Amino acid sequence: MGKPKHMTNKQNPFAKKKRNNKQKSNEPPARRDKPYESIVLANESFEAYYKHQQICNSDAEWEQFLAHMRRNLPVTFRITGSKAQAALLLKLIKEDFFEEYFRAVKELRNEEEDAHVEPPRCLGWYPREMAWQLELSRKDIRRSEPLFRLHNFLISETNSGYISRQEAVSMIPPLVLGVQPHHKVLDMCAAPGSKTAQLIESLHAGDGTTIPPGFVMANDVDNNRCYMLVHQTKRLNSPCFLVTNGDSSTFPSMQYTKDGAVCPLKFDRVLCDVPCSGDGTLRKNADIWNKWNLAQACNLHGLQYRILKRGSELLEVGGKLVYSTCSLNPLENEAVLHHLLQESEGSLEIVECSELLPTLKHSPGMSYWEPASKDLKYYKTFDEVPESQRTVLRPGMFPPSKEDAVGKYHLDRCLRILPHQQNTGGFFVALLEKKKPLPWETTVVASGDGQEVSETPIVEPPPKKAKYMRGFKEDPFVFFDDKEEVFDSLNKFFQLREDFEPRNLLTRCKVGKKKNVYFCSSIVRDIVQLNEKRIKIINLGVKSFVRCATRNIECDFRLASEGLANVNPFIGSQRRVMVQKQDLIELLSCTDPTKPPEISSLTAETQNNLQNVASGSCVLECMVDDVKLATVGWKGAMSLRAYVDQYDTMHMLRLLGGDLSKFEKNKFQDKRAAEAAEEDGDQNENDGAVDDDSNPAPESNE
Repeated sequence: MGKPKHMTNKQNPFAKKKRNNKQKSNEPPARRDKPYESIVLANESFEAYYKHQQICNSDAEWEQFLAHMRRNLPVTFRITGSKAQAALLLKLIKEDFFEEYFRAVKELRNEEEDAHVEPPRCLGWYPREMAWQLELSRKDIRRSEPLFRLHNFLISETNSGYISRQEAVSMIPPLVLGVQPHHKVLDMCAAPGSKTAQLIESLHAGDGTTIPPGFVMANDVDNNRCYMLVHQTKRLNSPCFLVTNGDSSTFPSMQYTKDGAVCPLKFDRVLCDVPCSGDGTLRKNADIWNKWNLAQACNLHGLQYRILKRGSELLEVGGKLVYSTCSLNPLENEAVLHHLLQESEGSLEIVECSELLPTLKHSPGMSYWEPASKDLKYYKTFDEVPESQRTVLRPGMFPPSKEDAVGKYHLDRCLRILPHQQNTGGFFVALLEKKKPLPWETTVVASGDGQEVSETPIVEPPPKKAKYMRGFKEDPFVFFDDKEEVFDSLNKFFQLREDFEPRNLLTRCKVGKKKNVYFCSSIVRDIVQLNEKRIKIINLGVKSFVRCATRNIECDFRLASEGLANVNPFIGSQRRVMVQKQDLIELLSCTDPTKPPEISSLTAETQNNLQNVASGSCVLECMVDDVKLATVGWKGAMSLRAYVDQYDTMHMLRLLGGDLSKFEKNKFQDKRAAEAAEEDGDQNENDGAVDDDSNPAPESNE
């Protein structure tokens, strides 16, 4: 089985064997033996094991479950709700792309006008109509010419950060966690980052004009996956976000400053979306059908327990933690929770969360299961397990009594989402609340008057062996101080508000000219400065100012598009220009960077607004349906341009109602043209060779 989500080579119980095999051979790694289309979507052990565990209530439901497991997964996406343009984009999607979707699917299926086409379905349990499901697979959309505009739309809006293509059930854990703007949040196994992005969105779900006082810390044990995480989340451009690289099961205790004093850092919200066997993803990872076996779940149980335990230790009393997997196996789900709940002696409690997800169909958590050996011999108690199997099947994998499972541990409050319930993947979610310190967190000491009092010291993670640090050596995080000359220039040119904190600006170099200047929130700066030696920090801050080479400009830096949303509220009015809708469309439609539109070609209103703006970087603003769009611009002596990348350009033109034809690519049309050109070339060659000089090749358009 290929590594499921979150499982690194270190955590994969079969990775060592694979590495050894690779070291003995100089051959390139083999690709899968068969394409997905020819993989047999069946596994006797899988079916026998889960039927024995009775994950479905009846034979009829079991047949529905298996039938859905063998179908392609439909496409789901969500709109980035924290963006100011979210409502505007939702309106556009409903009015434009959904109508096109109906026409395209009819054409695709060669159906009559009155034939039924399953409409795009709003996921009712996701807030504000921001998540949708299309009853087509990603392959259907990618390979169908009638849907090429929809495919292009999904790609460009994903790259600009305004939508996320994410499996429906994967959206659930961040929702039930209930992150608020003031929360300190830890995502323990964060890569590739779709859930992390949701946590960031929730953090920024306030008024949209102020920087949240909380933060999101996203961690992953795999260095390479950390950079994937950075790539996935940088589109949200949050100054309240940082990425760390460490083993989540031994995540270090950290510090931060509260009310002027340094104190232990405890988190209000923790997400433990742990490494798992991933058999809930069979609909998109067909390889698992051939390679599924029980050893995977047995080997991962201990790691999952250690991550959950460490997350509970880092959680503030009164805080909440979500434990989730994309596995159906109770050994990776209810058994892990029961293992820790038993030890926590009432400090942790599974709380009801189904009311947070109206209309979501799910099954309750299992109250009874039977662990089994690899050859599917089942055991009701640990006493029945033979000595030869006791290193594989351990006491913590067995269920409590049926009465305790519901009455004491509340395992029925967990959510089991099965594929046939609403045409999704399989998933497991549990929400825990920390009622009091864990038993091993509390010590009893004598006070000065002889009375015994309880204290909660910092719980350090278990020691681990020293190892070679893999991955890149990160550049330092160098924060501005009160004497930073660069800030004086920025402050003067952009007329920054008095409450702008210069110490929240940083660069990644200690010597030489500062090329890029990044911005982060005060609490992120504080955490970095207090904990740089405790854990490897990969990324933080949003690029906000970029050095430019233009001469005769008062400031050597221009605004960066990525950081505009964060620094825009602090920029003075003399660096802002209100432009008319048609003018912004013209600026965005300019494809030749050497020939930006002349100021004299713009409307009289925009020309008037530009009169008192000095040359250099500025903010261009435009009103669309009561929503203010803002982008980075540059005023030259005679011209005006917009500094926007291709995907943001397409996004803004969509909202403005501009022409996107020059950006749209029909790969099917391009392929036909290329094939026709190749046929013409072959025909000319067959007609007879000609002198090169007599028939020169046309110049390339590139």
